[in-house]
Amino acid sequence: MRLLVVDDEPLAAEAVAAVLRERSDVSAFDVAPQAQHALALCARNSYDLILLDIHMPGLSGIEFVDRLKQMRGELPAIVFVTAYDNCAVAAFERQAVDYVLKPFAAERMHRAIDHAKRRSAQERAAALNDLAPRLAALAQPATRIAVKSNGRTVFLSPSEIVYAQAEGNYVLLQQQAGNHLLREQISVMEDRLHPFGFLRIHRSVLVNSSYVESMEPLTTGEYLLRLKGGAEFNVTRTYKKNLKALAHFWIGPESVSAEV
Repeated sequence: MRLLVVDDEPLAAEAVAAVLRERSDVSAFDVAPQAQHALALCARNSYDLILLDIHMPGLSGIEFVDRLKQMRGELPAIVFVTAYDNCAVAAFERQAVDYVLKPFAAERMHRAIDHAKRRSAQERAAALNDLAPRLAALAQPATRIAVKSNGRTVFLSPSEIVYAQAEGNYVLLQQQAGNHLLREQISVMEDRLHPFGFLRIHRSVLVNSSYVESMEPLTTGEYLLRLKGGAEFNVTRTYKKNLKALAHFWIGPESVSAEV
């Protein structure tokens, strides 16, 4: 069985790859960091199963499926790798569409792959057709937050925020391009941003977990966390237990879990 992993988050893609290496029924797999790259691979290769993220820059997972239909006609088995809330997951279950919710355990990924293998091409096509409108709606920009900045209200998607950092009586919301300074407490921002994947790593810092690239232990017992774009933060001992929320994304999670 040959598989294709499509995910723009390197840690998530590595976690999936680790699961695939454990399976004797996987003869080969490729990894694409974006949908356009995945389409190019599909033009050259035939895959039995695609493990597909939905939210990706440029071309979404849903748009990728539409393009692949046009290109090949019959689709291979597809497992969606999602970060949706429980309500959305319930919708997936009612429609009997294969999915894995981030962050995932290896056992959950194995079950999804086994389930996808058992389904016929007709069953897969029917499920995708039934769920296409719902998936298209879910793939739209996530819930926005209103930020009062410099005398005006700016609407941001939580996915656009790389980290939040306390500065006195203010909190700096740092985006990949630009930032906003608002008068608020970091603890209040933690409560509001936690549902969107933000982790408290310091008494004055929250990070968006989707921007985490790597981390390494320091001799002080802390961790150095690196984010996409180059920002680095020390994860203090008080908050390093929060890193367990990322552990399912790492290769060798047992050792990481033991340390944090």
